[in-house]
Amino acid sequence: MDSNSILIIVLVGGVAGWIAGLLIRGSGYGIIGDVAVGLIGAFIGNWLMRALHLSLDLGSPIANRIALSVIGAVVLMLVIGLLRPRSLRERLSDVWRRR
Repeated sequence: MDSNSILIIVLVGGVAGWIAGLLIRGSGYGIIGDVAVGLIGAFIGNWLMRALHLSLDLGSPIANRIALSVIGAVVLMLVIGLLRPRSLRERLSDVWRRR
C-alpha cells in the first residue's frame, strides 16, 4: 500500500463520516471523528452488503466506496445511539425534536 492509497482511504473515510454526521446529527464530528466514523463505517457497510448479498454500482469506484461507508457509518451511529444510556425523557424528546 503506497502513500496515495492511504490518502484516498483517509479522504473517503472523512467524506463518508462527514456526510453520515450531517444525516444523523446535523453536523460532523470534527476531522478526526469524521475519519474514524467513516473508516469504521466502511467495514460495517462492506460487511452488510456481503451479508445481504447486495451490490452497489454508482458508476465510479470512489462513489461506491463513499456510499458504502456512509451506509455503514449511519448504521454505526444508530446502533451507538440505541446503546447509549439515556433517560426516558431524553429518548422521547429526541423522537419529537424539530430541526
